[in-house]
Amino acid sequence: MPRIAVLTSGGDSPGMNAAVTSVARNAAYYGMSLIGIKRGYNGLLSMSEKDVYEMNLDTVLDLADLPGTYLRTARCPQFMDPAYREQAAANLRKMNVEGLVVIGGDGSFHGAQQLCNLGIPCIGIPGTIDNDLPYTELTLGYDTAVNWDVEAVRCIRATSRSHDRPAVVEVMGRNCGDVALSTAEATGSEIVLVPEMKWDIHDVADRLGKLIASGNTRATIVVAEGAYASMAPFDVYEFLKPYGKTVYPGQKMDAHLLASSLKYLCHGAEVRATVIGYTQRGCQPTARDCAFAFEAGNMAVILLKNGISNQVIGMRNNRTYHTSIDTALSETRNFKESLYNLINSL
Repeated sequence: MPRIAVLTSGGDSPGMNAAVTSVARNAAYYGMSLIGIKRGYNGLLSMSEKDVYEMNLDTVLDLADLPGTYLRTARCPQFMDPAYREQAAANLRKMNVEGLVVIGGDGSFHGAQQLCNLGIPCIGIPGTIDNDLPYTELTLGYDTAVNWDVEAVRCIRATSRSHDRPAVVEVMGRNCGDVALSTAEATGSEIVLVPEMKWDIHDVADRLGKLIASGNTRATIVVAEGAYASMAPFDVYEFLKPYGKTVYPGQKMDAHLLASSLKYLCHGAEVRATVIGYTQRGCQPTARDCAFAFEAGNMAVILLKNGISNQVIGMRNNRTYHTSIDTALSETRNFKESLYNLINSL
């Protein structure tokens, strides 16, 4: 019986368990045995009994609907070292593994690419809420994260309306503003800030002040967590010190400091901050993410069964497809700048 393995790597995302379940079900259907590897590439290196085990249909029973990842996940700095990659490839060969399914983001795909170069057939499934892989229209967990954020912003806007308070809502997105942009689009938020676009806090304050003056006292500012890196220089310590705020020299801007700064830049507007945080990554996956996970798991197993390697699964024109890891990692993103400008102008 052919044997394949599956692991989840990098940040967890909703739908990872659904993808693992799909790989297990399809492996059983095509007469393959399956090894589950816990804690990403770390599990490949440790080869301990708690990290490597045989999976079957009983093992994955009821996993598909669970948030998080049953196989656990972790980043593995050691995998940057060629010697450790050689060790991981040797460990897979010792287990007679003939193919590996890697569920993760671009860093995980780079690891899979290196294993392919060492003769280990690998297939990647894009598991990241950020939607920052340009070769695919959808990454596993993105739809869930946006839906979760939309519900949160709707709730926040309701209470903002009740108290006439503007709101700063921070969502995830380290280097990619897709989650923030889609959340702002779906909720009618008046301002959105993303890492792809330069912005100045004085411009944000000016827009917020005009919105308040026109009667919109519950305007919402959706901020991607990585957007502070693209902010124009602003010494929040020096600015807030006269107002008695507890800020330390060199302290970096965050959602709460942004809200406090906007309060005083907008002459006392009661701006409140909410950081949605890890709830986006740990919530139950949507039907769309689960369906994509099922199709991706099926395609990954079929590719390995047919001896096809060095591929990643994606979605294009609402259809699941595959392309080479090399091609996927070489593509560049095109941020929807026109929609960003539209939201910040209406």
